[in-house]
Amino acid sequence: MNLKFCFYCIVFMVFISCNTENPSREEALFTGYCASCHIAPDIQSLPKDIWKNEVLPEMGARMGIFTKGKHPYYKLPFHEQIAVIKTGVYPSKPLIPLEDWKLLKEYIIELAPDSLLSNVHKTESKPLDTFTAFPISLDSVKGSMITYLDIDGEKNRIITGSRQGELNTYDLNTKTFQLLGDFDSAIINARILNDSVYVTSMGKMDPNEIPRGAAVLRKGNETAVLQDSLHRPVHTLFLDLDKNGSEEVVICEFGDLKGKLTLLKKNDFGFYEEQVLLALPGALRVIPKDMNHDGKEDLVVLFAQGDESVYILYQQENLKFEAEKVLRFSPVYGSSWIELVDYNKDGFEDIITVNGDNADKSFVNKPYHGMRIHINDGQNNFKESYFHPLNGATRVIANDFDQDGDIDFALLATFPDFDDHPDYNFIYLVNKESTSYMFSQEHLTNTKLGRWFLMDAEDIDDDGDVDIVLSALSYSFTPAPEYLEEAWKESYTDLLILKNKLH
Repeated sequence: MNLKFCFYCIVFMVFISCNTENPSREEALFTGYCASCHIAPDIQSLPKDIWKNEVLPEMGARMGIFTKGKHPYYKLPFHEQIAVIKTGVYPSKPLIPLEDWKLLKEYIIELAPDSLLSNVHKTESKPLDTFTAFPISLDSVKGSMITYLDIDGEKNRIITGSRQGELNTYDLNTKTFQLLGDFDSAIINARILNDSVYVTSMGKMDPNEIPRGAAVLRKGNETAVLQDSLHRPVHTLFLDLDKNGSEEVVICEFGDLKGKLTLLKKNDFGFYEEQVLLALPGALRVIPKDMNHDGKEDLVVLFAQGDESVYILYQQENLKFEAEKVLRFSPVYGSSWIELVDYNKDGFEDIITVNGDNADKSFVNKPYHGMRIHINDGQNNFKESYFHPLNGATRVIANDFDQDGDIDFALLATFPDFDDHPDYNFIYLVNKESTSYMFSQEHLTNTKLGRWFLMDAEDIDDDGDVDIVLSALSYSFTPAPEYLEEAWKESYTDLLILKNKLH
């Protein structure tokens, strides 16, 4: 996971007092080498030890300077070393004089803080009251490895895919579990149409440069490969973009050092042809929406690797797109999810983002993790209007859960503050006053049932209000307290149904 680390042409801007007319040598190095591929983060955003032991070695490698014990090819098998070399990310010769690199490192380490300050304003929270929790065991196996979750409202079932490649359904009426098929690797998307099953599998989940993912169609005992050699796909979308009666497939290939947003279009022979929409690593989630009201579906895409950004791809003729970057974040943010919702009810879609992916080289609680509301000015210019801090925030669902006319938020934090608030793995924000962004927070109190990783919402009991389903993933990306690690490994809970008490 994060998947995000494009400290990838990494050099950093520091917000300090300086003489712009006569910059120091260090400042000149910053301006000369900084912000070529992403926003330069404030040096205060990471503590000294992480800069020194993790970020600077990676930064140096990307400038052709390798640190003993931190070589980017360390422990990689030969074929993966070759794949990394082919990316061109790590130059074979230094791009900066060694004396300048030494000066730059010392400057960063000197100015970096010893530790990060916690959020000044502590969030008040109370135990979850809006929903009642019902744990579900899908099998008799301890632990849970669910990598795909979807509520199928039409058939009143929950579809899950596992890290091992198992596709399953859980019938909400009969409370029965059914295995639909085995696939090669971690499932990140599944679509069931009658007796046909479309599945996208990720390949190797850990960061790597070998494209092992695939999108396949299985019908009975026959399997057709729609596209193979996908580079760590994490999201797949089926839709008829050009309204010609034939569906296209949009795939977010998160990748690692390299990645892309891919469009698959059927040719006259029924085979899919690949069109690269954006050749950038970290493609994470795509939402179709007519953002400029011209009658064509556009694509709103979150990229979470290095140049963390939100793009709008405006659809032109013949499935061509014009890309515009509408939001941009620091590369240390760990952008994780995006939702579109008309928060202020002015007829224009606003953007909700969460950031908190904390599984890379900068693992530390970060006060800038959380949820942000970006308001649309009517011309698809977005301004951050609200920030709700939450360590390790990774998912959000925006919905009027209490049906009072405004938008509430369900939030997951895969990487919560385990020292002070492990119970903030799931929180619910009740909208108390929409225009002034006043929310009250509720949280789950049982931290041992599972580490909640995915989330979906639907009226699963047909009572007129929206419920929430969480899925667990026992796999540990980063250190967690031993008592929780053991509890998750021993837990039989795979899903947690949060039934809305409204009706």
